[in-house]
Amino acid sequence: MLLKTDADAIDPRMRPFFERSGLSALRLRGRALLPIVQGGMGVGVSAHKLAGSVAALGGVGTISSVDLRRHHPDLMERTQGLATRQGMDADTKAQIDAANLEAIEREIVAARKLSQGRGLLAINVMRAVAEYAASVKRSLEAGIDAVVVGAGLPLDLPDLAAEHPDALLVPILSDARGVQLIVKKWERKKRLPDAIVIEHPRLAGGHLGAAKIADLNDPRFDFENVLPQSREFLKSAGIEKDIPLIAAGGIRTFEDIARLQSLGAAAVQLGTPFAVTEEGDASDAFKQVLAGAKEEEMVEFTSVAGLPARAVATPWLRAYLKIEDKLQAVTHAKARCTKAFDCLAQCGLRDGLKGWGQFCIDNQLAAALRGDLKKGLFFRGAGALPFGDQIKSVRELMERLLLRAEVAQAAA
Repeated sequence: MLLKTDADAIDPRMRPFFERSGLSALRLRGRALLPIVQGGMGVGVSAHKLAGSVAALGGVGTISSVDLRRHHPDLMERTQGLATRQGMDADTKAQIDAANLEAIEREIVAARKLSQGRGLLAINVMRAVAEYAASVKRSLEAGIDAVVVGAGLPLDLPDLAAEHPDALLVPILSDARGVQLIVKKWERKKRLPDAIVIEHPRLAGGHLGAAKIADLNDPRFDFENVLPQSREFLKSAGIEKDIPLIAAGGIRTFEDIARLQSLGAAAVQLGTPFAVTEEGDASDAFKQVLAGAKEEEMVEFTSVAGLPARAVATPWLRAYLKIEDKLQAVTHAKARCTKAFDCLAQCGLRDGLKGWGQFCIDNQLAAALRGDLKKGLFFRGAGALPFGDQIKSVRELMERLLLRAEVAQAAA
């Protein structure tokens, strides 16, 4: 049920769909929002166009912070080939980092303009990247509504946001133990999460919140377990109403959303369905690869970050996996890496870490952004997409997610 005071957060065209759905609103920062969060996807898949479009309809739109300069020709021209020409010295690294931070600010400003004051805007910053702290601070200075952090425990996020008490801080976790740890650690810093994303490692795309591939099927990650367990902990701590849970991974339909709300989630987060919308910031070729991929073409492997990952079994990924064992056998620390700027704090290829991936993730994700099937790494979550292999608008996707299956079929 929406109140008159809530109306400004949701596009008037979406309110009838939401009110008929019977779903509960996501309440953050005193605003009632559609219970739909668009996940952050890098490199460059979710930038200002996608995030701003989602927020404009009344949801939470999310920019991915990693290597956003790729969406700005002047910043690319300024930094292209710097490491090759000069070597990766401190000055070169500083120039590339500065370009990426400038891109973050530009993207936030552009997304804010697109959102027209509705919804909420978030930025996803991976804890595992070297420039994590700088990215968080620049995002807050640029006026982002929420900072979402995954790929590691953001125990220091309250410290980084100390001068921004009104910003929303949202960690991404995968089990109830992680929820308890973050809440207890943050309580000592006099700050609580404003929401928590619960991401299922077996269903999400990209880097996954499990220690190894064998753990992906651990029942402790199942929404039927982690959501009630987390709610019970928050209730025992007297903060159940203060921290909404947002379920993420494999969510594709209205029925998924309704089921997860019945389990205790306040909202859901989706990545892949938004990546293939018309407003998605990646190339059309990227969208066609992702939308056309079948479930049997998904593959799980160990990323350069040492975490399990899920992606489309493209020609590049198949070729890499065939020689992975040989690469692992001869891995060694590299004396020089041209990607040492806004990249991983620890990297299997650069640091010679056995058992970790042996490829340059920035190169492969940048190729995917362009739609290069021969060189790209295309992360994708589990499950069939709402519109199959069709590319639809953000609005059409949001409307579909608010319609029961039989109503959606009749409308189609």
